[in-house]
Amino acid sequence: MTSKNNISFRIQYSRILHAHTSLFTSNERKELRAIFKEHFSLFPPEGTVPGRSIADKIKVVEIILDEIGLGKGVVLSVLFHELVEKKILTVAELESKFNSSVSSIIQGMMRVGELYERNASLETENFRKLFLTFAEDVRVILIIIAEHLQIMRTLDTFPEEKRQSIAREASFLYAPLAHRMGLYAIKTELEDLSLKHTNREIYREIAHKLHDTKKTRDKFISDFISPLKEKLNELGFEFTIKGRTKSINSIYSKIKKQNTPFENIYDLFAIRVIFDVPLDKEKAACWQAYSIVADMYQPNPKRLRDWLSIPKTNGYESLHTTVLGPEGKWVEVQIRTVRMDEVAEKGLAAHWKYKGIKSESGMDEWLKNVREILENPELNAVDFMDEFKLNLYDKEVFVFTPSGDLHKLPKGATALDFAFSIHSALGCKCVGAKVNGKNMPIKYELNNGDQVEVLTSPTQKPNPAWLNVVTTSKAKTKIRQALKEVEFKDAEMGRETIIRRFKNWKIELDDGKISRLAKKKGYKTVSDFYQEIAHEKLDMHVVRDAYLDLDKPTINEQPETRRADSFLKEPEQLNASGKDDVLVIGQDLKGVDFKLAKCCNPIYGDEVFGFVAVAGGIKIHKTDCPNAPQMIARFGYRIVKARWSGKSVGSQYPITLRIVGHDDIGIVTNINSLISKEKNISLRSISIDSNAGLFQGNLTIMVSDTKELDAIVKKIKVIKGVKSVLRS
Repeated sequence: MTSKNNISFRIQYSRILHAHTSLFTSNERKELRAIFKEHFSLFPPEGTVPGRSIADKIKVVEIILDEIGLGKGVVLSVLFHELVEKKILTVAELESKFNSSVSSIIQGMMRVGELYERNASLETENFRKLFLTFAEDVRVILIIIAEHLQIMRTLDTFPEEKRQSIAREASFLYAPLAHRMGLYAIKTELEDLSLKHTNREIYREIAHKLHDTKKTRDKFISDFISPLKEKLNELGFEFTIKGRTKSINSIYSKIKKQNTPFENIYDLFAIRVIFDVPLDKEKAACWQAYSIVADMYQPNPKRLRDWLSIPKTNGYESLHTTVLGPEGKWVEVQIRTVRMDEVAEKGLAAHWKYKGIKSESGMDEWLKNVREILENPELNAVDFMDEFKLNLYDKEVFVFTPSGDLHKLPKGATALDFAFSIHSALGCKCVGAKVNGKNMPIKYELNNGDQVEVLTSPTQKPNPAWLNVVTTSKAKTKIRQALKEVEFKDAEMGRETIIRRFKNWKIELDDGKISRLAKKKGYKTVSDFYQEIAHEKLDMHVVRDAYLDLDKPTINEQPETRRADSFLKEPEQLNASGKDDVLVIGQDLKGVDFKLAKCCNPIYGDEVFGFVAVAGGIKIHKTDCPNAPQMIARFGYRIVKARWSGKSVGSQYPITLRIVGHDDIGIVTNINSLISKEKNISLRSISIDSNAGLFQGNLTIMVSDTKELDAIVKKIKVIKGVKSVLRS
């Protein structure tokens, strides 16, 4: 072990012990020193295996202690699970030396370690194994989030291709997971770091603009806070008040969602009021503060969010309102207490610290739903990921049973979702619901405050169309299970029918021949074939004749054909020719049906990849396409490496540029004049809008490649009055 690694470890280790003096007793510290002294050489040197050295582990421990707030058992599991795996230490020894339960955590860490050994970025097919581990001990989820945050903070040490993969996964999976765990600060950092590595240009542009507008923003916050502070002092409670700039990723999301430039995003920050009051005065202090804010500044009634009365399922409590501040700008104000702020920043760990003070968080219910998804063996990896992500987002509606019991469901949930949330048997028999006294269909979308009574019929059965009605993973899982049971019964009935009829015809039934017959008829499985017989969709006389004809020789027998969808579901076929195969896009490409994706409009010179479509053919996307992270994470086996051919000859591509500038009548003339002078670039369309002294235009031009595009963008940017030019 290098001395540099030793020094780095000792500095970090000492800092943790000094910051958390109550974490280990003096005897336990001696035991720690003894373990490190004896086994230090077993850990890889810092920088040799990213994320796995003892120095990296100490950084993860810092996150666990300072940013999440977990305790001794988790720290020991992170540090020593690999020594337990190598049988150098035992769980019993650790629990005896440190008086802490670590068994379930270390078992989970060992399983997760096996997945990370294959790849620091998880493939879709490994998700099920990973979440099986998660569902056993929620602390393992928090450890993995901490480890992934540490990896993201050191992502520059990874190769470029792996860096992109890990960054996409952080945005696609770990940020939403941190959100579900209530770790808002970590969720925000993961999203920002992901954007930094997947779309550097956008990240740098927004960061630069935030820096340029900092003084103006600080003055506005000061002007907003000063009079408010005086009024809040009159309440007699201890409090802090500060402005918080929203994250770069959050601002970028608003730019995309509102289809507007940075300059038009006014809610770049939020004001946070945090009271230090006893538990019994928390609600009173928050509502009194809200009253003062609403008296001073005009509130937007549609933007009041009350998570004091009914906290989110991850334990989050706060009071949010949006008010019209100075200069006519909307400002979000968040009102909470020190305890609520700790829960908001440290999520579940802080919630457990105050356990018993408030009603239990919905995390146990969420983990129960995850287990139900895992128990469904028919769900493939991609469908599993879809179902799991349904549970990650916690925008909720609150509805009541006729007796007044409160139920929380995801926003967009239907009456049928509500029925399944109460009991699976109730869901399977549901024919509708009585909502606020009125009869509603099963597809009725629930609203906050609805009182719902489930209506049932003993003859009702689930059908495949129900999968398009429900939104919750629990309902989808139970419907699939019920449909499988129905299919199994139908298949049994069909098999009994064919056995009985063949017996009457004195034909010996051979299961192997039946399998061949089903395949010849185009059925994916024998079960599907039997179901058709049960539903009387096949004439038994035709089945008999086809069965008897199986052994007759045929002339010029046609080779077996394969359905396109079955081909696409076999990922190994796509990559059978080698991992390094690259689709070269150009005029000489023949025999391959490919199209340029409309979601990102790639042109010659862009970095691209191919995506095999279900309907056949290949769609070409930019590597920074907004849909790329989800496609790559969910359908990795359908991704094809691609690049453009040597030269762009004769082809032109439509590109839309969004131009923002000062509202000046001459600006359009200047842009038109500039483009008309370009030999190889033509103007297809232009649309203009102006608002609050700003000119906004969408300009569609035809270009041959990225070099031409970059050149024309630079020229447009130097036109007087133009503030920004972005490719849509």
